[in-house]
Formats: sequence, structure tokens, C-alpha cells
Amino acid sequence: MKVRQDAWSHEDDVLLAETVLTHIKDGSTQLRAFDEVGDALNRTSAACGFRWNAVVRQKHLKAIADAKRERKERKRAAGFTYYSSDRTVWAPPSMLYAPVEQTEQSIEQPSLDHIIKSLQQFAQSLKKQNQTSHAMQDVLAENEQLKQQTYELKQDLQKMKQDNSIIEEDYQSLIQIMNRARRMAILEDEEALSSAAFKMDKNGNLEKVAK
Repeated sequence: MKVRQDAWSHEDDVLLAETVLTHIKDGSTQLRAFDEVGDALNRTSAACGFRWNAVVRQKHLKAIADAKRERKERKRAAGFTYYSSDRTVWAPPSMLYAPVEQTEQSIEQPSLDHIIKSLQQFAQSLKKQNQTSHAMQDVLAENEQLKQQTYELKQDLQKMKQDNSIIEEDYQSLIQIMNRARRMAILEDEEALSSAAFKMDKNGNLEKVAK
């Protein structure tokens, strides 16, 4: 009966890490490693698994990745093909007493449901990407249309400015002609008045006398 409840020492953590990494390299499961460490330290497999997942694992992430890589290379060299997950999986306590073959298969190989779910997620992601791509194409097309409309409006504005300039010149010319005509009319009236003879009638009013 494993009843050890004292705190974990540094040496205990080192033994746990080395044992788990060795089992990973050899293609074994972490549960076997927890059992081995539990026998050596007089602790339960669940306690070893909890210590690994809660404390020790975070300190050896690079070593875990190297161990998985070495395991993969070993199996390739031996002519085996297998599924390798990018995650380090620790089984919950409910799986600690499952048969080794079943636990190993659940950790190392993807289930059919998992594959179907992954494909569905990939299809949804691809659909969203296509929708985003179509939306971007619509935005680009609308942007090009707005650019064309802006160019045409600039052309119209330039033409209106030119027409306005011509109208302004014509208006100034017309003003000058009207001013000259007005001055000429005034001069003619003054000349007519200066050349005319007037006499005063018996009532004191001036009247023009024809020459």
C-alpha cells in the first residue's frame, strides 16, 4: 500500500523527469513512467502524474520535444509509421488503471471522430477564407470604381473652371463695352447742351432756341 504523503524533493522531481523522458524516447506511455516512479518513491501513479503535469512538465518542455523527436526517428528507422501529436498528453486519474495497450492507443493515435471533426473545422476555415477573399475582391472592385468616378469628377471640375474663366472674360469685356457706351452717351449729351442756345421766357423758364 503506497501511502507516502510528504513533499516532493528536488531529487524526486529529477527522477520523475528522467523516467518520463526515457519512456517517451522508448515509445512507451507516461502512465508506465508514473508507475515506475511510484514504485521507486512509494507513491501512487496518480500522485506522480499530478506532480508531472502540475510542476515538473513545464520545466522540461524542450527536453520533451527532443524526446518525441528522437522517438519518431527511432520508429522511422525501424520501418514503422505512426501518428505523433504535438502535445504532451497526461491521462486523467480515471485512465490510470486502463489497460496499457488501450491507453497507448488513445494517446498515440487519432480517433475517427477526431479526424472528422478536424476535417469539418478545416472546411469551415476554408469557407471563411473564401468568403473573406470574395469580400476583399468586392472591396477592391468598388475602390477601383470610386477611383474612376473621382477621376471623372476631377475632369468635369476642370472643364467647369475653364468654362467659368471664359464666361468671366466675356463678362469683363461686356462691362468694358457698356462703360464705353455710357461715357460716349454722356459726352454726346454734354456736347449737345454746350452747343444749344437758351432764352428765358416771361415766366422765368429757360427754353432752347433753335439755331
